[in-house]
Amino acid sequence: MPKEKPELSDAMRAKMSRKTPEKNPIQGTKFTIAVSSAKGGVGKSTFATNLALALKSTGCKVGLLDADIYGPSIPKMFGIDEKPKSDGQKLEPVMKFDIQCMSIGFLTDQQTPMIWRGPMVTSAIKTFTQKVNWKDLDFIIVDMPPGTGDTQLTFSQEIKMDGAIIVSTPQEVALLDVKRGIKMFDKLGVKILGLVDNMSYFTGDDGKKYHLFGEGGVKKTAEEFDKEFLGEIPIDPKVGKFGDQGTPIVEVDPNNKISKIYLELAKKIKSSFE
Repeated sequence: MPKEKPELSDAMRAKMSRKTPEKNPIQGTKFTIAVSSAKGGVGKSTFATNLALALKSTGCKVGLLDADIYGPSIPKMFGIDEKPKSDGQKLEPVMKFDIQCMSIGFLTDQQTPMIWRGPMVTSAIKTFTQKVNWKDLDFIIVDMPPGTGDTQLTFSQEIKMDGAIIVSTPQEVALLDVKRGIKMFDKLGVKILGLVDNMSYFTGDDGKKYHLFGEGGVKKTAEEFDKEFLGEIPIDPKVGKFGDQGTPIVEVDPNNKISKIYLELAKKIKSSFE
């Protein structure tokens, strides 16, 4: 005679029937895209600002959330020195270049260090996602801090992210962190839209390409982890110059070669969500 199956305990039944809690989307937005690097100093914030402007130029309504609490860059790169208004319940995003923006840098002096522990950072991130009056956005671009810490976990575990773009230079030391970032997003169930090779090369007066940080490393990493390679963005001194002036290159010089690369990338990303 077949053995009788043991009865499930009440605790086991409750555990099996327990549903995974749904993540809270950022209210007022359709799609949330994280721009991550894992490694600092690879041009992630420059990429995030110009991507937001490129998406805007395709006809999308776009928001830009600076989630780098310890090193906010959006106030400088967008030339914003005003504080957001509040009705006592929610903060109003600051409008610049027709982009809805929010950053901890709007609330503090730019030279004031944020000496905060993890729970305070998490609380600030939740404020920016749940208590900012984002309005009718097609995309919100989240400029993530480097690393794989509290901010990344908060977004991945509690907020619905529709995709992440990983930015890196082709330098080996940067790619080591990129690989950690890929594994983190995979483990947390966040779709990686692709990898970008930033500051890939510069073209000299002789017309030749010079790869200062190595060549092909980001594309090779994308292939290794079966992720899409979104392309190369070369070095152009104008990018840093315009960013320091608070007028990103896509906004001030849309016909520049770099701007056209961002526009093509924005079209590609937009079409992937249609």
